[in-house]
Amino acid sequence: MRMRARAFGVGVLLMALAADVFAAAQVKGVRLWRAPDNTRLVFDLSGPVKHSVFTLAAPDRIVIDVTGAQLATKLDQLSLTNTPITGVRSAQRSPNELRVVIDLSAPVTPKSFSLAPNQQYGDRLVIDLFDQGADSSPSLPPSNVAGKPVVPVTPTQPVPKPVPLPGGKRDIVIAIDAGHGGEDPGAIGPKGQHEKNVTLAISKELQRQINREKGFRAELVRTGDYFIPLRKRTEIARKKGADLFVSIHADAAPNRSAFGASVFALSERGATSETARWLADNENRSDLIGGVGSVSLDDKDRVLAGVLLDLSMTASLSSSLNVGQKVLSNVGRVTSLHKRRVEQAGFMVLKSPDIPSILVETGFISNHNESQKLASASHQQALARAITSGVTQFFQQSPPPGTYIAWLRDQGKLSVAPREHVVSSGESLALIAQRYDVSLAALRSANSLKSDTIKVGQVLSIPATTLAAQP
Repeated sequence: MRMRARAFGVGVLLMALAADVFAAAQVKGVRLWRAPDNTRLVFDLSGPVKHSVFTLAAPDRIVIDVTGAQLATKLDQLSLTNTPITGVRSAQRSPNELRVVIDLSAPVTPKSFSLAPNQQYGDRLVIDLFDQGADSSPSLPPSNVAGKPVVPVTPTQPVPKPVPLPGGKRDIVIAIDAGHGGEDPGAIGPKGQHEKNVTLAISKELQRQINREKGFRAELVRTGDYFIPLRKRTEIARKKGADLFVSIHADAAPNRSAFGASVFALSERGATSETARWLADNENRSDLIGGVGSVSLDDKDRVLAGVLLDLSMTASLSSSLNVGQKVLSNVGRVTSLHKRRVEQAGFMVLKSPDIPSILVETGFISNHNESQKLASASHQQALARAITSGVTQFFQQSPPPGTYIAWLRDQGKLSVAPREHVVSSGESLALIAQRYDVSLAALRSANSLKSDTIKVGQVLSIPATTLAAQP
C-alpha cells in the first residue's frame, strides 16, 4: 500500500509539473529599438506572464525573471549596435520560470510593463532601459541624469549655420512629427509597407525643404525608428519652441478603395465625418500599442486652468484650421483629396492648447495605387513641397511677433508669388477667393471674368499679394 501511495504521489507530482509546462507561455520573439535616450526590448508572448526586474552591479546587469514562460526563440540575433547592451542571455530555471540577463556597458534605469493583445500584436512584455548619462552612449544625445525620459530632437539632414537675421529676429519653428515608430508600425500596405517608414521619409524631406526657406526652421520630433507616446510628441515640440506642429500620417481604412489625402485639426466636440472618427480612434490607439498610462493634470487651480486652457485652445484651433486649409489646397495640386475641407477629429497628438496643430494624412496606404505612390521618392518630395507651400503661406500672412518673417512684412518687403488653381466640383469663385485670402474683385480682374461663373477644370490665376506694413 505504501509503495502504491508513493507511486501515486509521484504520479500526481509529475502530472502537476507537466500541467505547469503545458500552461507556460512561449516567448516567441524579441524586438529591440534604440531611441535618443533609451533602449526598448519587447518580448512577444503567446499568453500573459508575471515578471520581476532587478539590477546588479560590477558588472552592470538587468535581470528579468518571467514566471509562466518558456523561451522559444534565439536571443543572440539582436542588433545591439549603439545601445548600452553588450549581450542578452537566458536560463530556464524551472519548466515554468525563465530568467533573462541583459549585460550592460553602463548603468541604466529600467522600467517594465505588460501589454495586452491588440489588433497588431499578442501579449507583450516591455523593458525600457533609460540612459543615466552621456558616458553611457557617447554617440547619442545625453539623457536626464535623474533617469526621466527626455527625447531630444536632432535634425537628420545637415542644416547650414543660420544666417544672422536683422535685429536678431528669430526663425519660425515648425515641429514635424512622423507618425508611429518602433514597435508601432502604424498601418500596413498591401505589399507590407509600414506607415512608420513612409511618414519618416516624408518628414525628413519636409524638414529639408522648410530649412531652405529663409526665416523658417524645421525640427523632427522623431528622428529614427522608435516609439514616442502621443503626448510626449507635443511636449518635444513645446520644448523646441514650435510655432506649428505638423503630424504626418499615411493611414488605412476598412474600405481598401478609399483614397486621397486629408488634413485634420482638433475637434472639441466630435468628428466631422465617419472617416475622421475612425482615423482618430485608430491613431489614438497607438499609445495602447506602445504602452502609455493615463496622464493626470498638475495640482493647480482647476477653474483657472480650465479658463486659460479654453481661451488658448480657441485661438490655437482657429489658427490650426487656417493653416490646415492652406496646406490642404496645396496638397490637392499634387494628389487626390479625400475631403476638400479641413476635417476635425479628436486626435490626441493634436491636443496642444498653445501650439497650432494639424495632422496631414498623405494618403491611404491600404489603397494599392496610393501605397505605391507614397513609397516613391518623387511623390514624397511633391507632398513635402505642397505642405511647405501651405505652411509658408500661412505664416507670411500671420507671422509670430519677433520673427524675421514678421519683420519683412512690417517693412513691406514680403511678397507672395502668383499661383494657379484648378477648379474642382463644388467650388465657387467666392470660396476660392476666401481660400487664397484675395478679394473677389481681384480674382475676377486677374482672370478677366465678367461674372462669377466658373467651370470644373478651369485654371484660375491667383493674383500676387504684397503683405505691407500694418497701420
